[in-house]
Amino acid sequence: MSTIVIVGAGGHGKVLADALLARGEAVAGFVDADSRLHGQTVLGLPVLGGDDRILPGWLLVNGIGSVADPGLRMRVERSFGQRGFCFLTVIHPAASVARGVSSGEGCQIMAGAVIQADATLGRGVIVNTRASVDHDCRLGDFVHIAPGATLSGGVDVGEASHIGTGAVVVEGVRIGRGCLVAAGAVVVREVPDGARVAGLPARAMTP
Repeated sequence: MSTIVIVGAGGHGKVLADALLARGEAVAGFVDADSRLHGQTVLGLPVLGGDDRILPGWLLVNGIGSVADPGLRMRVERSFGQRGFCFLTVIHPAASVARGVSSGEGCQIMAGAVIQADATLGRGVIVNTRASVDHDCRLGDFVHIAPGATLSGGVDVGEASHIGTGAVVVEGVRIGRGCLVAAGAVVVREVPDGARVAGLPARAMTP
């Protein structure tokens, strides 16, 4: 059995640890770049040290959130992947995943999330607590659907975009790469690559 270690001992890592423990997985602990956390425990699991403590053959879970630096979790996962490490897909037992759903390596589907038929999730996607992804949606690599967000059927979200807490995207809309949809926004039309939108209906955010 592979040793499972969570990279990042912050809030997102804690939620993942709980999901893994709820599944009955044996988790060895966390690693974190913050030396102040070394030797502490999170949910009863030890923070083993920094990345240098990771040994070949260990199975990793990406516990880095995407609020402060949305690109960090993507860079970390790709860096470890280039060194031959694999990332575990985590599906909380209280999530609902329909038939025909396709998910890439390292996806994370949290408690209360709903993924409907024939949705496609790229590598490293997070569908967070109580988020809803309806039929035939397509989520690019490292997309984060934040808690309580709702995607109607056939929505396409580009790589590394963030759909904020409680946001709604109506059916068939395309959201480009590297976009930010603010919390509570209602998206009714296409969002171009790199755009930041907010409001009801969602419009470009002022600088």
